[in-house]
Amino acid sequence: MARLETRIGQLCLKNPVIAAPAEHMIADGGIRAAIEAGAGAVVMKSTNESAAAKAQLRAAEYVALDAHWSPVPWGPQADPATVILSRSGLHPLGFEDWLAQCVAHDKIAREHDCLLVPSLILADLEQAIGMALAVQEAGLRVLEFNIGTPYAREAAEGAVTTETVGARVAMLTSALTERLEIPVWVKLTGQSNDVPQLARAAIEAGAQSAIVAGRLLGMLPDLTTQEPMLGTSGGFGGFWNLPLTCHWLALCRAAIGPGAALIGINGITGGHDIARAMLAGASATGLASAIMLRGFDVIEESIETLDAYCQAKGMTAADLIGRAADARKSFAEMPELDAHWTKFVPPQSR
Repeated sequence: MARLETRIGQLCLKNPVIAAPAEHMIADGGIRAAIEAGAGAVVMKSTNESAAAKAQLRAAEYVALDAHWSPVPWGPQADPATVILSRSGLHPLGFEDWLAQCVAHDKIAREHDCLLVPSLILADLEQAIGMALAVQEAGLRVLEFNIGTPYAREAAEGAVTTETVGARVAMLTSALTERLEIPVWVKLTGQSNDVPQLARAAIEAGAQSAIVAGRLLGMLPDLTTQEPMLGTSGGFGGFWNLPLTCHWLALCRAAIGPGAALIGINGITGGHDIARAMLAGASATGLASAIMLRGFDVIEESIETLDAYCQAKGMTAADLIGRAADARKSFAEMPELDAHWTKFVPPQSR
């Protein structure tokens, strides 16, 4: 499927489907399943040095919800419109064992023309730099630097960070890119009123891609118990977030130009959503919740659907990148439609 090839900075992926990190990327079998399903890249479940961040995984909880906010079963039969509310934590292994797992699966990934991506979440910067250098020394080809986890305000102090200021993003990104020779992809939060500013800061500081944008925090009351589902707030994601992701991608492309690679995450449930995110400016897209909910077949199905779409359009995946973003107009540029709005209000008499 040469028509699906795409580039993220200096790296070429066989397709733009990235199996993004979540709990199904902890066990060896899950990582291998994602590789063998054909993903262009597979991202390891993130780690850092914080014991509190690992403990958070041992207290993690998850619920899948339908359109009426009622819990529904997990599995292949789940509707793609199902949403997930969860609280999560970092990879349970210590850093050395985690790194060994990365190296072992990088070998498998190379055999399948797949890019294995280690992921570090920021806690302490000096510790992060040391870990990043160890990742490079181990022969791994790229690093995801996650400074956009949704959990920082809810987690134990110092466990993880959510960076929302451009100057901080620039400083943190530079701290890694100035020390590393391998590419760095910076994962950004969606909990910001100016994601493009964060993306521009990361790219200008040497990141080869900005990952746009991490899940949001949400809290949902349970009508039976009248308490929060899962007992607290949690990361919230699902199909509904795709328009937000595409909006941020388009604005980021406008801010940093078409030459910089963006990776779209959040709200992508299959191949047609991948196409939508690419049209909005993404060079590749990450799927996590959809795979975790419905299984690893989502990867193969997404690749096949995207390929069929590109074939029907007579285009390559790379041809899609940014077409909708570049055609996007401001409100001020849209034509007036007189009283068109009146067709969309309900009857005013009963």
